[in-house]
Amino acid sequence: MTDKVQGPASYFPSIEKTYGKPVIHWFDLLEGSLDKKHMEQVEWLKSEHGIGHGHANALVGYLRKSKGL
Repeated sequence: MTDKVQGPASYFPSIEKTYGKPVIHWFDLLEGSLDKKHMEQVEWLKSEHGIGHGHANALVGYLRKSKGL
């Protein structure tokens, strides 16, 4: 039996399919703005890269948690 992926990572397959890039691409871009607040990063992904709110929030939330922010 395998555990179902939950939380922000559950969005990753959809993000990769929808935007045609691996999630690591988005994490690399976000690395340069870790000094910004969570919602500032979300808004940046939405306005500059056309990512939907839920997908942007999942990417930012996952990266920030993995960095202990």
